[in-house]
Amino acid sequence: MIRIALDAMGGDKGVEATVGGAARLSLEEVDIRVMLVGDVKSMSEALDGVRYDPTRIELVGADGFITMEEKPAVALAGQPNCSLLTAARLVRSGDADALVTSGNTGAAILAAAQTFERLPGVRRAALASVYPTAKRRGPRRDPFAMMLDVGAGMGATAGDLVTFAYMGAAYSSLISEIDNPRVALLSNGTEAMKGTPAIVEAHRRLLETSLNFAGNIEGLDIPKGTVDVVLCDGFLGNVVLKMLEGVSEVVTGLAKEASSRRLQWRLGLSMLGGGIKHLQRMTDWKSYGGAPLLGLDSVVIKAHGRSEARAIRNAIKVAAKASRGDLVGRIRDGVASAGEGVR
Repeated sequence: MIRIALDAMGGDKGVEATVGGAARLSLEEVDIRVMLVGDVKSMSEALDGVRYDPTRIELVGADGFITMEEKPAVALAGQPNCSLLTAARLVRSGDADALVTSGNTGAAILAAAQTFERLPGVRRAALASVYPTAKRRGPRRDPFAMMLDVGAGMGATAGDLVTFAYMGAAYSSLISEIDNPRVALLSNGTEAMKGTPAIVEAHRRLLETSLNFAGNIEGLDIPKGTVDVVLCDGFLGNVVLKMLEGVSEVVTGLAKEASSRRLQWRLGLSMLGGGIKHLQRMTDWKSYGGAPLLGLDSVVIKAHGRSEARAIRNAIKVAAKASRGDLVGRIRDGVASAGEGVR
């Protein structure tokens, strides 16, 4: 049985969301046991209000938690036994197979970096995330692709971008079950010489690898889904990801506003009801679980800070699938096969 250490105290929605997600999952026919880490009294009270399978949930006490507003380094140093660090140590000791948190992103990245080791050949870990696309992919026809880095670090070198390519391809092939995922560099033009010196050099190196490298893509290609994995610097990736989230929220918000203003608009939208609902499902980040922190020797999934029970449930399932499918081993083998190309 896969054991997931869940930071039950992190996130905007509080312990009700994390406990609710774990409780919901415990009633499904899945081979997963969730270790809820946090304040035992708070977690117990939250469990009292929901249905759950007690054989698939375990409570692990922790002293304090990191809020979304705190500075990561200061907060972690001041609370060495907080829920996030306690959950991470459960994974490091082998008592759990993966870590899931919806808490402070910076604290999650720093806690993982302090607790786990980088894989051989990986200079820096990368935070990856999925985003909705027009094109569907894989046997389940998933309406999303992957981007990395989206915020774990800044100033990626050419070697980092090549490493990201191997990590992203391994994750995409496992989670979306895509054979030989197409990877591309995000740049300001499709030509090989477009972009920063790091992008130009990474382009040259990726052409020499066995990866299914599609060259450079531009911003307009992202929502089209022309590739399965988009590679970029953490600063740029974070800006793009937040923009995509904002666009999806604006689209659904405009539809609601239009339906309330004029009768003909309301009638038109009712005729498009199925399409609107489909668009909402496609752009709903709650359906996609969480963002993996790749390049470490353990599975770490960072769920969205606004995650409710459904999103937490999906994040746990993604973490279990990554652990069961030996994501870490796949990345290790991929980076090792690249040899000096990732330096």
